[in-house]
Amino acid sequence: MRLRGFLNWGLGLFKKYLQARAVFSTVALATVMLFITGGFLSYSIGNGLFNTRVDQILAESERAVIEVQNTFSATTVTDEIGLQTLMNSVVPSLESSGTSSTRRVALLRSPNQDMNLILQSPISADLDTLLISQELRNEVRSSNGDLKYQSIGIPVNGQNSPGIVVGAPIEIPLAGTYELYLMFDLSSEQQTLDFVQRTMAVGGIFLIFAIGAVSFFVTNWLVKPVHEAAKVAEEISEGALDRRLPEVGEDVIAVLGRSFNRMTESLQKQIVKLASVSKMQQRFVSDVSHELRTPLTTIKLAGDVIFANRGKLEPAAKRSAELMHDQIERFEVLLNDLLEISRYDAGAINADLEIQDLNGVVGMAISGLEPLAASKGSQILVDIPSGSVDVEIDSARIERLLRNLIANAVEHGEGKPIRIAVGADESAVAVTVTDSGVGMSRAEVDRVFDRFWRADPARKRTTGGTGLGLAISMEDTNLHGGWLQVWAKPGEGASFRLTLPRRHGMVFTQSPLPLPPKNKTAKRVNNA
Repeated sequence: MRLRGFLNWGLGLFKKYLQARAVFSTVALATVMLFITGGFLSYSIGNGLFNTRVDQILAESERAVIEVQNTFSATTVTDEIGLQTLMNSVVPSLESSGTSSTRRVALLRSPNQDMNLILQSPISADLDTLLISQELRNEVRSSNGDLKYQSIGIPVNGQNSPGIVVGAPIEIPLAGTYELYLMFDLSSEQQTLDFVQRTMAVGGIFLIFAIGAVSFFVTNWLVKPVHEAAKVAEEISEGALDRRLPEVGEDVIAVLGRSFNRMTESLQKQIVKLASVSKMQQRFVSDVSHELRTPLTTIKLAGDVIFANRGKLEPAAKRSAELMHDQIERFEVLLNDLLEISRYDAGAINADLEIQDLNGVVGMAISGLEPLAASKGSQILVDIPSGSVDVEIDSARIERLLRNLIANAVEHGEGKPIRIAVGADESAVAVTVTDSGVGMSRAEVDRVFDRFWRADPARKRTTGGTGLGLAISMEDTNLHGGWLQVWAKPGEGASFRLTLPRRHGMVFTQSPLPLPPKNKTAKRVNNA
C-alpha cells in the first residue's frame, strides 16, 4: 500500500508539474545513455584486458613450449629413470619461470601410442586435470605443434575464477608424444575489471544525481516565468485585469512577457468597453421597460374596455379589437420578461424559498396548459412518484419555469404526446419534459438558452414567445443552485431536465432521472 501511495504521488507530480516531467525525462534519458555508455565501456575495457592478457600468455606459453621441446630434444639420457627425472623437473621449472605469478603445469601422455617406455605424467600439485577438456586435448593432438587455448573457470574458495589453459604437443625421445598444458589464473585481471566497473557505477550514480540536480535548477529557472504567467493569467480570469508580467532582459521569456502584457492590455480595453456597452444596454432595456410600463397599462385598460364591448362593434372593428387585445397581451409578456431579465442583470433577484411538494407544483404548471395541449392535439402523460416530494424552492419561479418547458414542448411536439416525469433521491429532485417533435441539431442545442434566440424564426407560433423564456428559466435554475439540461435530436424530439437540490445549498453530483431518456440516445448540453 505504501508503494502504491508513493507511485500515485509521483504520478500526480508528473501529471501536474511541467518541471517534474522535464526533470524526470532528463534523468531517465541520462540514465539510459549512461547504461548504454557504461555497458559499452565495460565491455571494451574487459575485452581489452582479456585480449592483452591472452597475447601475453600465448607469448609466454610459446617460449615455454620451445624451451621444453629443446630440453628433451637435446638430452642424451636414454634410460627410463633419467627421462622421468628430466620430465619431473619440467613442472617446477615452468611454474617458477615467466611473468605470470600463478601458472600451473601438466605434462600428459597422448593416448593410443605403441611405445614400450611409458613415463609418469608430472602435474602441478593444485591443478585439477578435469579442467582440461577433452575438446582442447583433441585440438592439441591434431595441432601439428601449434598452440591451442581455452577459457575456463578455476574453482577458488567455492567460486569460479577466470582462467586460460594453453596446450601444445611435445615429442619426448623413446617415450613418444606428450601434451604440455599451462594453466593461467586471470583473477587479477578480473579484479581490475571489477574495480573499473564499480568506479563507473559509483560515478554513474553520482552523475545521475548531478544531472537531476542541474536539470531541476535549470528547469526551475526556465519554468518559473511560465508559472508566473499562469498565475497572472488565472488572476486576470478572476477579474484582476490590471495584473502584468515583469519584463526583464531581451530573451524569449522577456519577449513572452511583453507580448502577454500587450495582449492583456488589449483584452482589458475590450473587456472594459464591452462591459460598458453591456451596462448601457442593460440600463437601456431596464429604463425602456419601466418607461413602457405606464403607457402599456393605459393601453391595456383601454383595450380591455374595447375588447369587453366588442359585441357592439361592426365585424371589422370587432376583429380589430380581438387582434389588439391579443397583441397587447403578448406585449405585456415581452415587457415582463424584459423587466425580469433586467432584475437578474442588476442582481436584484432574491428567491422566496419555502418547502413545497414538487408534485403539486408540476400539477399547477400542467393545469394551466392543458387547454393549449388539447388544441394542439398533444396528450400530456405524467409519471410522478407516490406521496409528496418535498423540496425547498421558490414555487412561483419553478412553476413558471415548468410552464415554459411544457409550453415549449407543446409548441414543437407536432401533436404527439408530451411526457413529464418527476424523480427524487436523498439529495436532489428532477423533472423531465420530453416531446417527440421536430427536435434540434447540435448547433441549435448549443444556443437554446441564449437570449432572443429561436431555432426557426420563420416557424409559425401559436403561443407567442419572446425568445427570453429559456434564458429566464436558466437564470431561475441558477438561482436555486440547480441544473437545466437539454437533449435533442432532429426528427426525434427534445427533452429538458431540471435538477434541483432538496434543500438550498445542498450538494449533489447526479440527477435522479436519466438524460437522454431511456428510449433516446444522443448528446446533451447543460449548465452543470
